[in-house]
This record gives sequence, structure tokens and C-alpha cells, in this order.
Amino acid sequence: MIEPRFRRATGSNAGDNCVEVATAPGAAFVRDSKDRSGPVLAVSAADWSAFVTDIKSGRI
Repeated sequence: MIEPRFRRATGSNAGDNCVEVATAPGAAFVRDSKDRSGPVLAVSAADWSAFVTDIKSGRI
């Protein structure tokens, strides 16, 4: 299995107080940057896309 490549938003500060995301075909994975070995939330690519669209539009 290939390890997901996590990244954080370019606007986040240099500290470890944010979330990180990794994408793969059909899925997105989210984790807490303070606990990189902790749990990972997996969501479908469609749900992740809808979430990002809602954030960008100001709906959430």
C-alpha cells in the first residue's frame, strides 16, 4: 500500500495547529497535524469536493 502524501493549506502557519489532507483516486484523507500517527478520517472524493466547494462559496 502506498502511504498517502499529506499536505496542509498554503495559508496555514508554520505551527502544528491545523489539519492535513491527502487525496487519492476516489478518496480524501484528513488528519490532525499535531497527531500524525493518530486517526485519519477517510471520505469519498465526491464528498470532499462538495465540502471544499461549500467552504469556498461561504456556505459553511
